[in-house]
Amino acid sequence: MQKILVANRGEIAIRVMKTAKKMGIKTVAVYSTADRNAPHVKFADEAVWIGEAPSSQSYLLGHKIIEAAKSLNADAIHPGYGFLSENADFAEEAEKNNLIFIGPKSHAIKIMGSKLAAKDAVKEYNIPMVPGIDEAITDIEKAKQAAKAIGFPILIKASAGGGGKGMRVVETEADFEFQMNRAISEAVAAFGDGSVFIEKYVASPRHIEIQVMADSHGNILYLFERECSIQRRHQKVVEEAPSSVLTPELRKRMGEAAVLVAKSCDYLGAGTVEFLLDENNNFYFLEMNTRLQVEHPVTELITGTDLVELQIRVARGEALTIKQEDLQLKGHALELRVYAEDPLNDFLPSVGCLDVYQLPVGEGIRVDNGFEQGMDIPIYYDPMLAKLITFGQTREEAIQLMIKAIENYKVEGVQTTLPFGKFVFEHEAFRSGKFDTHFVKKYYNADVLKIQMAKEAEIAALIALKQYFEDQKIVRLPS
Repeated sequence: MQKILVANRGEIAIRVMKTAKKMGIKTVAVYSTADRNAPHVKFADEAVWIGEAPSSQSYLLGHKIIEAAKSLNADAIHPGYGFLSENADFAEEAEKNNLIFIGPKSHAIKIMGSKLAAKDAVKEYNIPMVPGIDEAITDIEKAKQAAKAIGFPILIKASAGGGGKGMRVVETEADFEFQMNRAISEAVAAFGDGSVFIEKYVASPRHIEIQVMADSHGNILYLFERECSIQRRHQKVVEEAPSSVLTPELRKRMGEAAVLVAKSCDYLGAGTVEFLLDENNNFYFLEMNTRLQVEHPVTELITGTDLVELQIRVARGEALTIKQEDLQLKGHALELRVYAEDPLNDFLPSVGCLDVYQLPVGEGIRVDNGFEQGMDIPIYYDPMLAKLITFGQTREEAIQLMIKAIENYKVEGVQTTLPFGKFVFEHEAFRSGKFDTHFVKKYYNADVLKIQMAKEAEIAALIALKQYFEDQKIVRLPS
């Protein structure tokens, strides 16, 4: 493998390229008109324009990306995450054109891309699953009868996708029809498929996911867990590894279950098996993400591995040299997704120019970044600017380091999730480890954050004033 085309943009494109360069592999960037001066374009050895700004005219055009790879004699394509990373047709087309797709085979993407097909695949392995119906459904009356049989509250979920789209919690039978219609409508808009399924709603869950890595020689590893319970709009914003609630025995059971899920679809490469964990430490299979996850850095830090390097080696046909018993948990890692979103306005995207953009540095601080000062935030893509990651020997150390890193992360021109992150990491519920996926609903509102930010501004002003008066006392000798 001499050259990899990275079919993505922003921080993940740079992240993949860094490892490729470390391995002596040349890199190709693809870019839209909006990204022509983006850092990932400058970082690559070669770059090729693939279309206009909307992703439907650029980053989602699989045939154009494959043409670009062939024209520049690339051997492989790394899809990153998002865009075409879980598109089975794209993976298949790459293979047909003698390009190595750095990810699972298309059949595994297809199986795990449908929540119902995924549940079917893992059934014979006795993986625990949330009670629910095991078929896609669009008939509202039939769905209502199924919901009554399961018992309210229930969860309606789109079969064809994730990210919180087409997902509705229904507390009572009276609300069912309205919420079902909304779920179907959202699912059609987001995925072109209105089929949904229904399962029992787990009231106080934690979202725990297990990182797996599989080679083509029958070896499957689990690289422990990530805690992803701090979410807004069913999307993650804070992640950590390891989870503060898993015992070694539970960690092993969940890890072994994740390996069986990977086995059920003949998996290859890096994947993530997601579970719900209830208040009694019962875990239930949710889905499998057939790609590298946004939050993979926390796993890298606690295991001392480079997951992108492992992806590339596995894609080249190499056997994993690490054994399960070689993997040991070391320290604690946290990640905050730094989005250009306004936490004071329902986390709506914040567009504008990065007038000031300065990253924190120091031991135990890692920033996977895709922007630089002076850049405009494109309105066409996910609003994530970077991922701020800290690593400490203990959870407490990682938290304190994160708070300090947030304070030293300077952004002006757009609103970001940095103040929200600080709110989370300073909150007693997070620090104690006693939280679930309802953290935002239970503890956060914009008014609380406004008060906190006003206090911090007042303190900063007082410190500056004190310093000013101290400076006035200094006797300045004539030159």
